[in-house]
Formats: sequence, structure tokens, C-alpha cells
Amino acid sequence: MNEVTKKIKETAFKVREKINKKKKPEISIPIRALSNVNYDPKKGFFELKGGKKVRALTVNTIKSFAQTLKMMSLSKSIVESDDMATKREAYYVSKNWGEAGFKEQPESDAVMDDIEAMFMVNREQLGFLPEEKGGDIAGQLIVIDKDPTTGKEIKIDCTKFGSGAYSIPSSVEELKFETNAKFILAIETAGMFQRLVKHNYWKKTNSILISMGGVPTRACRRFIRRLADDKKIPVYVFTDGDPYGYMSIYRTLKVGSGNAAHINKFFCVPQARFLGVTPQDIADYKLPTHPLKDVDKKKIKDVIKNDPFVKQHKEWEKALQQMQKIGQRVEQQALAAHGLNHVIEKYLPDKLKDTKKFLP
Repeated sequence: MNEVTKKIKETAFKVREKINKKKKPEISIPIRALSNVNYDPKKGFFELKGGKKVRALTVNTIKSFAQTLKMMSLSKSIVESDDMATKREAYYVSKNWGEAGFKEQPESDAVMDDIEAMFMVNREQLGFLPEEKGGDIAGQLIVIDKDPTTGKEIKIDCTKFGSGAYSIPSSVEELKFETNAKFILAIETAGMFQRLVKHNYWKKTNSILISMGGVPTRACRRFIRRLADDKKIPVYVFTDGDPYGYMSIYRTLKVGSGNAAHINKFFCVPQARFLGVTPQDIADYKLPTHPLKDVDKKKIKDVIKNDPFVKQHKEWEKALQQMQKIGQRVEQQALAAHGLNHVIEKYLPDKLKDTKKFLP
């Protein structure tokens, strides 16, 4: 029996047993929040503490309790039939659940995440796939996939896409890799990725370029992690110089998030290092900036006070305080103020001369 279906059946049996004994059934779910995580730099990712929330069957919780059981049942049927459903499809399936149906997709997503945390598995193991794109890749990499019809291996050469790129699939567990690249450069914006691809930056540096397109999806994070682990190559991250780029994009890639602490060990890249753009770069490269927004100021205060990652890495606390002091943020594209290809001709070569200075 599949491990997931086994856990679902065991949970359902306990609920039925309580009901048969005329006792109130309940389900225990880990609290998915930054307040319930530990961060050990030696392990390299956020992991759950012991905090749990109990979902008991009462008059007030009957709907959420039923929704949890119905979602578990849907997962069981999907896994047993070797099928899959997108998160959006799962939401629409619930429209057949009568009073237990979800009004909006965020509600069904939240229940799905609760079940993940309850069983300490990822949603792909539950049979659910996200709709979001995994990310784009160009450079010195051959991805070995399988033909879904024949099962035969297919080699995908990421140097052969011209002005395009290879798109990371939603499930990456079966992929294999061939590369002699010196490093992986994970890039926040599609625009910067396109500039580097346009000028064959990957060829000049023998590297692999990955466009994250904002906060990297699980598939993108898992792909980078598997590639970096398998081929033992460093990962450098290049984002905008703002609190969102630092603590939502970079930190999520490196150590995960509080919301997904139950699976961070699979979906983070502890070996990642931050190349830039840093607050110090604003002065060093005389970059045009924008004032910090109120939401930026609040995020800086919050992460300095509450984020376990920042508390463990004083270099990040210092960088954020520096940004706080100057009251400015900067975009990757600001490097274009010194010429469209200043990033290729000056900025990246300067940075890559001394990777030991990268923020952790």
C-alpha cells in the first residue's frame, strides 16, 4: 500500500473509531507559521517545532472538518488510480461536496496544505499539482527526462533553445542531469534573465542560468536543489535590492518558509549564496534608487525582530539595517544606468572574483 494512502486510512479509521465510541473526533495539524519553526544553520532550513492545532468535530467546525476528510478522500482516490489533479481542479471537484464545497480556491489550498503538514508529505505525493510555472533555464546543462508514452530517456540540451529557454516541469523527481558548469545563477526577474541569455552569458562563464520569476515555485526550488546536490556546483542568487528580494525570494529559496516548514528540507537550497544587489552595491556602483515603501520598512523591522534566519546571520541583519538607514531600495535593472550591458561587463565579473564576500 502507498505510504500516503496508508496514512489517510489510518487517520480515517481513528475518526470513525471515536465516532463509534460516541466521542468527539479530532485531527491534529502542525501550526504552519514562522513562530513555530527552528532554524539550525548546520541543517540549513526551517523546520517545525512541536506546535499543533487541533481540529475537533463541533457545531462550529463541522464544515472545515468535513472538508479535510473529503480532501483526504480525494487524494486517496487520485493516488490509488495513479492520476493527478491540479489545485484548481481539486477546488472544482469540491463543488460536488454539497455543504462541504469550498467558496474560493484559497480555502481548498489551505486545507491541502494542512493535510501535507499532517502527514509530513508534499502535495505532489498527495496527487495534487500546482498550476504555476516552474522557471526557465538556459546554459550548460542537459536534462534527462522520460518520454511519457514509451518510457525511454530523452536528453534535453539547454544550450539549444536559441532565444528561448527550457521550462522546468511541475514534477522534477525523475529528472537526471549532465553538466560541467561552474555555477548556477538564479535570477529574480525575467528581464535580467533574457538579457544574460541574449548575450550568451552562460557560454562566457560556463554556467547555468535560471529565471525564478519572483518567489521561486516549489518545482523551481526542488530542481535547483537536486541539480546542485547531484552535480556539487555552487548556487548564486541575483535579486533586486529590496526586502522582498531578500526575505521573500532569496530566503525562501535558501531555507524555506514558515508556512511550508514541514517540507522545507526537500524544497530549499541551503548551499545558496546571495550575489546581489546589496545595499552596499548602491554606493559602490552609484546606482539610482527608489525610496523604501511603508511595506518595505515594516518588513525590515519584522524580519530583524522575528526571523530566525536573520537572527542567525548577523551579516543579513547588518545589510538590512544599512538599507533601513539609507531608506532606499534598488532594482537589478538600475545597473543599466551605466550602460545596458554594464551588468555583464562590470558588475557580475566584479562580484564573481570573490564569492566569499557573498551574503550567506
